[in-house]
Amino acid sequence: VMKGVWFSFRLVLAGFGLGLVAGVLLAVLMARLRLAERAILPYLVISQTVPLIALAPLVASWGGKLELFGWEWPRWLTATVLGAFLTFFPIAVGTLRGLQSPSAASLELMDSLAAPWRHTLFKLRFPAAVPYIVPALKLGAAGSVIGVVVAEISTGLRGGIGRLVIEFMRRSNDPAIVYTAVIGAATLGLVMAGLVALADAVFMRNRPKEASA
Repeated sequence: VMKGVWFSFRLVLAGFGLGLVAGVLLAVLMARLRLAERAILPYLVISQTVPLIALAPLVASWGGKLELFGWEWPRWLTATVLGAFLTFFPIAVGTLRGLQSPSAASLELMDSLAAPWRHTLFKLRFPAAVPYIVPALKLGAAGSVIGVVVAEISTGLRGGIGRLVIEFMRRSNDPAIVYTAVIGAATLGLVMAGLVALADAVFMRNRPKEASA
């Protein structure tokens, strides 16, 4: 079980990183262009209604057909992509909400100082967005675990904790053995949430705290 958790943990980290980059970039784009927000945000919401267990085989099939300069799509990359798929949505929405949270007076002050938009972004909008980004990162971390585990189960990827759940169910009639894999998956989710909380405590200790729900 520990080997399976370690295997899935690396895929979760990769998926979380991809989802984090994609979510923040989308949020910045939507905050910069009102038209982009109106065009992209509805599709982001719709994307989360797609059944993940049905999407995983499609991603594996499409990815298996890719071959660039001798590079072939590895099977583990499907799980990483599915983890990123569930990660980027809460991060994109939370970051967008945070970037739009500064008061009109603060924005007018930056405009009166003729500050470029990038300065307003990094010196005003992102600091104000921290209380919204941190909860979004926690949701994204949990989503990355769900995406990877479901992808492992759907695609039959060996080595991960998701595959162990299926193997234990087939090989044993003892429910306790099955629950060891389930507890391993739950522990993986707690570890990811703990890493986000630790990063928040270390790197953002001088920033505003999380916004209340």
